Amino acid sequence: MAQIKITQIKSCIDYPERQKQTLIALGLKRMNRSVVKEGTPQVLGMVAKVQHLVKVENI
Repeated sequence: MAQIKITQIKSCIDYPERQKQTLIALGLKRMNRSVVKEGTPQVLGMVAKVQHLVKVENI
């Protein structure tokens, strides 16, 4: 699987609790923080649910 870099670009304030928990599960707790994850179907599904809050780059 390819690796992807996920960066939180928008605050999760005023968004549903489920989206906040998805960001935490991805390892993102603050704005402008990045994590590198494997591009598994599970991770890509989580990213799709919060795509308005994150930026995704292929590595």
